[in-house]
Amino acid sequence: MNKKVLIITYYWPPSGGAGVQRWLKFSKYLKEFNWEPIVLTVDEKYASYPQLDESLSAEANSITTFKTKTFELYSLYTSLKKNKEIPYGGFSNEQEPNIVQKAARFVRGNFFIPDPRKGWNKYAIKKANKIIKEHNIDTVITTSPPHSTQLIGLAIKNQFPNIKWIADLRDPWTDIYFYDKFFPSILARKIDSKYEKNVIEKSDIAICVSPSIQKTLTKRYPQSKIEVITNGYDEIDFSKELFANTKKNKELVYTGTLTTDYPLQEIIDLSNRIPELNFSFFGSTPREFREMVAENKLDNQFKFNKTIPHSEITKEMINAGILLLLIPKVPQNEGILTGKLFEYIGSKSPILAIGPKNGDVEGIIKETNSGFYFTYENAIDISKSNIDSLYNIKTNDNSKEYSRNNITQRLVKLINL
Repeated sequence: MNKKVLIITYYWPPSGGAGVQRWLKFSKYLKEFNWEPIVLTVDEKYASYPQLDESLSAEANSITTFKTKTFELYSLYTSLKKNKEIPYGGFSNEQEPNIVQKAARFVRGNFFIPDPRKGWNKYAIKKANKIIKEHNIDTVITTSPPHSTQLIGLAIKNQFPNIKWIADLRDPWTDIYFYDKFFPSILARKIDSKYEKNVIEKSDIAICVSPSIQKTLTKRYPQSKIEVITNGYDEIDFSKELFANTKKNKELVYTGTLTTDYPLQEIIDLSNRIPELNFSFFGSTPREFREMVAENKLDNQFKFNKTIPHSEITKEMINAGILLLLIPKVPQNEGILTGKLFEYIGSKSPILAIGPKNGDVEGIIKETNSGFYFTYENAIDISKSNIDSLYNIKTNDNSKEYSRNNITQRLVKLINL
């Protein structure tokens, strides 16, 4: 019989986003390695999801899943906003906050530590205890953000010391680039840092998504076991049928969230230098960027599309002439290894990436021969010749190392330790 692992995650279909896909795909492939996943998540009727994606629900239906109530605290924050939206990571769907919204952010950053979704914890801990006893669970995995989910794992470890607890941090905790936008006080930072310390040091294994983040955490917590498990792409999402129906275009396509922290001016400069380029953005984009496009009279070169289901996004990736990958200009951005990079690789469309010196993204692009990487400083050197060369580039066999099946195999090795 397969051994059972309990996966505790706030984000689960019908929620959308890269964080959902990471553990949805792990759960899908764990069964191939003699592990049966049991998922504990929040009931979507009570959840605060920034985005929904019903196209992911079909895969989740085959996985044993338990859901609980939660007491959400985002209603207070959204009541102060005109559009009532839950904020995306980095506040990409918000304009410059007014005084009332700044006050709301301050309350969130100083009184709801580590985050407003901690209202789920008491429900999740109670349900997890029951699942552990009824299903003879000996391995528990908690994944964040929200980082309050890690405190569920901490509570479980205290109650069941012999359980193996793996803490998966999809994003940095106290080092996340938009942390200061919550205006945390010195006391709030200390409390949050203590939470992070307890989780990293008391978990049996902590997982992060890039070598640079691993280096930072290992330096901070030298006695802890910290491993890298990157994201990946599901070969089934990039089926032969999709490639057979490819309608390749010449557009530079960007998918996902965009904020004012990203190298937006570099894109404006590129479109000014090479006026025949056409850009298509799918997802949340800041008003400031759209205004930059209009001020430079580039409207005919840019299309801004709303977020679309993952099943449709993969088609756009495959059909793209070039896929645009941008790393935000924020502290410690060398370790930003976005999940979309691997799906870009899976699509086999060439990648044009702009990011920091010595970024982890650059190494993977070179390893897989999947495109060109330019630093912020040398983005000015991107030429029409570079663009023409990109249209003909082909990824190599190293790209298969990042299939979800192979990534899950690495995870299983950690579970089996």
